[in-house]
Parts: sequence; structure tokens; C-alpha cells
Amino acid sequence: MRFAPDTEESLAVIVVLCNTDPAASRSGTDELATVEQLAELLGRYPYTGRIDHDEAELRDVHRTRALLRHVWTLDRDDAVEAVNKMLRDAKALPHLVRHDSLDWHMHATEPEAPLAERLRVEAALAFIDVIRMNEMGRLRICEADDCAGLVLDLSRNGLKRFCGVRCGNRMNMIAFRERRAENG
Repeated sequence: MRFAPDTEESLAVIVVLCNTDPAASRSGTDELATVEQLAELLGRYPYTGRIDHDEAELRDVHRTRALLRHVWTLDRDDAVEAVNKMLRDAKALPHLVRHDSLDWHMHATEPEAPLAERLRVEAALAFIDVIRMNEMGRLRICEADDCAGLVLDLSRNGLKRFCGVRCGNRMNMIAFRERRAENG
């Protein structure tokens, strides 16, 4: 499955952001608990425009993380409502931009908009592509017993089940041990 490069990047950022939540993180703790942790995440996924580096911004990003996690799990029709609301709330006006090493892609907010609003709107633009292509099934929750990590399935066959190799290996080992115990 291939989406536009900016769509794939936005979806990947949603996964990384949402998987910092205590329910989905490897550590079982909030991996985005501090302004410094947010700055580290933004170092890996740079955002142009305004970044305040304060507690208010972090709280807004936490609310955005919860919202995006929720939208990820919705069916197509419900996702449309949520995406339209995100765009309406931001008074989004899509336009093409080219900056840094990136070719033409869409933004829909001004660079001065708060970071969390830009995150929501960029996610909404990515969700639009997923919805239009009727590929909401590519957005999943990890099938590992004790994991709530988000899974973005861009594989050709659409069969990715786990958020990462760690969960896949763990579940495969459990299944192997169960089969071995059954066969005595």
C-alpha cells in the first residue's frame, strides 16, 4: 500500500506520538511526560513553525495524542466526522508548500499556529487520504495480548499484526510454546 509521501510521514508521526502513551509505550510509562521529551520527539520529526517549549503546549499535545489515538480506531464514516471537526476547529485552509528538503506537500495552518493544532491538522490531512482510498483497515491496534500500540500497515498484503518486532517475536514465542505443550 502506498500513500503520498507526506501522508505516510504524517501517519508515521501519529504512530510514534500515540505510542508514547502509557497504554502503548514499551516502558508502560508516559514517554512524553516532559517538555524535554517533546523536544526530543520533535528532533526526530521536525516541525516548522511555532514551538513554545512549555507545559501548556505539552498538555495540548497530550490532548491531541488522545484524539488521534481515538480517530485511529474509528470506522470510516465516524472518522470522516472527526477529521472534518479537526479541520473546522482549526479553520484549515489547505495550501501547497515546499521547504527544507521536502518537495511540494500540503499544509493547512499558518506556521504561527500552535504546535498541537498543526499536528491535528496534518494528521487530518493524512486521514483524508486514508478515508478517500477506503483504507482505514490499514490503521490498527497491535494484536499482542498486552500491547495497545498503534500499527500502520503499509505492507502489500495488508497483514501486519504487531506494532513492532518485539511484540511479534513475543507472540510467536508464546504460540510456539503452546503448540509444543499441546504436542507433548
